[in-house]
Amino acid sequence: MKKMENLIIIGIVLLFVGIIFILVGSISSSKNVKFGFGGFIGPIPFGFANDPRLLWIIIIITIILLIIFVFPSFR
Repeated sequence: MKKMENLIIIGIVLLFVGIIFILVGSISSSKNVKFGFGGFIGPIPFGFANDPRLLWIIIIITIILLIIFVFPSFR
């Protein structure tokens, strides 16, 4: 039970750190901002980005995450 509580606390902390990064990034005066988003629809990885190189990086990361999550379940 203690391990699950620690995971919940870590998840909440990561959520707040992400929100802080978003706020700091939006406040900064950088004009050339590259962004990207990746995820899964079922087992299919997808991504959106405003830079083609960044899109390839996101797709590769989502494929690696797919392999990490799917292959251990076959044991």
